[in-house]
Amino acid sequence: MSKKFINEPSCPVDYAFRRIGGKYKGRILWYLHLNTIMRYGELRKSLFDVTPKMLTQTLRELEDDGLITRKVYHEIPPKVEYALTETGGELTPFIEHLKDWGTRQLKKDIQ
Repeated sequence: MSKKFINEPSCPVDYAFRRIGGKYKGRILWYLHLNTIMRYGELRKSLFDVTPKMLTQTLRELEDDGLITRKVYHEIPPKVEYALTETGGELTPFIEHLKDWGTRQLKKDIQ
C-alpha cells in the first residue's frame, strides 16, 4: 500500500471526524455557538481541563479547517477573538444532537 493513501479519509464519515474529532474540538465549536465570539482566555476558562499548548493547537487546527475565524487586534495587551465560520456554524445542529444524546446517556448511567 502506498504511503500516499494512508492519511486520506476512507469515507465521508472519516473525513468529518478528522475535522471535528478529538477531545476539545466539539466543545470549542459548541461554546463559540453559544457565545458567538470568545477570546482565548474565555475559551481557556470554559475548557478547564485543556493545557494552553493543546488549546492553541486545537484552535489552529479548527482555523486551518475553516471552521473558526481568528481576529487579532493589534493593541496592548494583545486581543484575539474567535468565532464560527459559516461552515463551522453548519455543524451546530449535529453537535446539539450529540449533546442531547450525551445528556440522555449520562442520565441512564447515573440510574
